[in-house]
Amino acid sequence: MNTDRAVHTLADFAVSCRDGAVPDGVPGRVLDILGLALAAQDDPAVTAVLTSVRRWGGTAEATVIGTGDRLPAPAAALVNGVMAHALDFDDTHLPSVLHPSASIVPAALAAAEATGADGPALVRAVAAGIEICNRLGMAAYDRRLRNSVFFERGLHATSICGTIGGAAAAALLHGLDPAGVAHAMGIAASMGAGLIEANRTGGTVKKTHCGWAAHAAVSAAVFAADGLTGPPTVLEGRFGFFAAYTDGKFDADALLGELGTRWELSRTVYKPYPTNHFTHPGIDCALALRARGLDPAAVESVELGVAAPVLRTIAEPAAEKARPQTAYHGKFSGPYTVAAALLGGGGLGLSMSDFTELRPDCLALAAKVTCVADARATELFPEAFAAVLRVRTTSGELLEHRVDSSRGSSAHPLTEAELALKFKVNTAGVLPPVQAALLTDRAYRQSPAARLLATCTVGAAA
Repeated sequence: MNTDRAVHTLADFAVSCRDGAVPDGVPGRVLDILGLALAAQDDPAVTAVLTSVRRWGGTAEATVIGTGDRLPAPAAALVNGVMAHALDFDDTHLPSVLHPSASIVPAALAAAEATGADGPALVRAVAAGIEICNRLGMAAYDRRLRNSVFFERGLHATSICGTIGGAAAAALLHGLDPAGVAHAMGIAASMGAGLIEANRTGGTVKKTHCGWAAHAAVSAAVFAADGLTGPPTVLEGRFGFFAAYTDGKFDADALLGELGTRWELSRTVYKPYPTNHFTHPGIDCALALRARGLDPAAVESVELGVAAPVLRTIAEPAAEKARPQTAYHGKFSGPYTVAAALLGGGGLGLSMSDFTELRPDCLALAAKVTCVADARATELFPEAFAAVLRVRTTSGELLEHRVDSSRGSSAHPLTEAELALKFKVNTAGVLPPVQAALLTDRAYRQSPAARLLATCTVGAAA
């Protein structure tokens, strides 16, 4: 496959989305991100970033979700992207393990509001941006390693690829032609960044990754609209994107094959739990054993078997994962999330309230959990996230539960009722039910960004 000037092929595809068919369900992704952002209003990382951004000032172009702050479009995209990713509850594309919507939707909302674009244009831009983001992630997926090359190098593909996909979305909303969209993506390729060491050992900087990607995406689109240009070989060139991130190796078919026909967007799944996606099959197992009547007080020891590649994220360093230092760090801990699930939770089994602070009972139970590599889970990874949980009780009984694909995946997708429950839980205590219902209606009716953001402003009249 010819990959010369691949960015132009992707730009042509993006522009074709203005009038061509895009997959159903995109309004639901916009609504999911709005709900997540509303749930994250009081997150310390969000507060820190919003405090900083308010000092920057600038022309009021776009709205911060929930607060109603009016900021320059890149700044609003930054704050909204931090909100979208702060709870680790945003959607995931497999097997690239990207979280595309948390970068693309905030970038598109800000650009759409700043330009006065209508709701259908917003939806089509989001579809194009997510597809490009996912294809960049899949191009760097190594089938031999069965893992992302980005991830192998400690890079956060979500923010790196999301910057380029978000730039495509924002450029569409600025009305750029294919050459302009290509320039926006070419500019954005110099802006994407993100390290995932915080997944292992803590720190809240990862919460900002999708925000910074959205900020860079909107900035790149504006720069392109005002005349800045990007290199035509920005992706495949000698010193381009793939040379920098993957030693020049990439899957051309995954990047460009059947554009507009084979939609990677459709393989993007919703999360049922506000934790790192690698923890989900273990949570599923724990919830199943709890439903069978397991008393957490009767637990003697627990063995969590997961795919070998995920151990470094949810099980290592072992001492820190068994006793995370913060509730946010606990979201990336196999032992802590299993303990939280065994002890009960809200929402779809676990909710944000289970991770507002470290719970002594969860820490005590997490200390009894050992994580090991499981052969079947490793075989299935990363096409599916699988796990087995074995619990030895104080009476000597051995209980076991295995899942070959986690809840929310394409094999076990969340129902419309479950997605509605997720949104309801996320907005409870933030928006009155009538306002949340109106926001839902307007999202599915593809209302313009300005109307959506006005509807989700806390304290606003419905």
